[in-house]
Amino acid sequence: MDLQALADFNLVAAHGGFGRASRASGRAKATLSRRVAELEQSLGVRLIERGSHSLRLTDEGRALHERTSGPMSDIAEAGEAVVLGASTPRGRLRVSAPVLLAHVAFGRIGARFAHAYPDVQLEIVAEDRLVDPVEDGYDLVIRINPSPDERLVGRRFLNDELLVVAHPDRQRPTASAHDPDGVSVDAVVMSLTPPDTVWRIRHEHDEVLRPRPVLRLSSMLMMRDAVLAGAGAALLPKLLVDDDIAAGRLAYWGTDARPPVEIWALQSSRRLVGAKVRAFLDVVEHSFPNRVFVPPA
Repeated sequence: MDLQALADFNLVAAHGGFGRASRASGRAKATLSRRVAELEQSLGVRLIERGSHSLRLTDEGRALHERTSGPMSDIAEAGEAVVLGASTPRGRLRVSAPVLLAHVAFGRIGARFAHAYPDVQLEIVAEDRLVDPVEDGYDLVIRINPSPDERLVGRRFLNDELLVVAHPDRQRPTASAHDPDGVSVDAVVMSLTPPDTVWRIRHEHDEVLRPRPVLRLSSMLMMRDAVLAGAGAALLPKLLVDDDIAAGRLAYWGTDARPPVEIWALQSSRRLVGAKVRAFLDVVEHSFPNRVFVPPA
């Protein structure tokens, strides 16, 4: 049995189609179809029933996939393990990252990586859906406060906090004895923010602010732009606004009292950490050295 043809068949079976397998692996769709056909011919059985818009495994195909997918994965990983120590980062690297984080940081990170590792074809996809690294063909996924998942392994590379910010010309409210439940402030909030939301913040002392929405937006990037234009205060990630605070474009009112969020880089637990993934993680971590927000004096 041709092991490459068997590997291609398992790739197609795992992804449920030639197109998805092609996108996940970078192999040509026509090549995958030809190799599976050759495997069917050599075995004398049909493994896949092909329709105009979909395909399904035959009983024989399902049995072959169940019995060989594990060993084939072990063989591939064993081969990679042999050369892992001395290998040079090269080949295709696909990364999924949350939209906001991707727009704020990963363009520059991608440029640094491309300059340092020209033999790696890096693709970073900005999306907020919960992707499956294996099913969706990603080498690495970036997640914020990820839930425990035994199928994924990785490491945290950044903590981030939420800051209340406003235009410097906007007067910061001060709590008093007449405001035991907090001070009302004009605010720019996310579209689905509940009406009874409060901001519990740390500043010189603990305070409670009650946002009075003057504008609801579906994107934090839009929220920052609205705050810069003087629409109101907002609760935004420090990663998004601390450069504006340092430059004096935004005024810092306080830090959200909840624990910082954790940002992790994760991959399938069945995959070895190859040279290209290790190199990318190194670039990411060096892009956030000791990133701690220091409130202005």
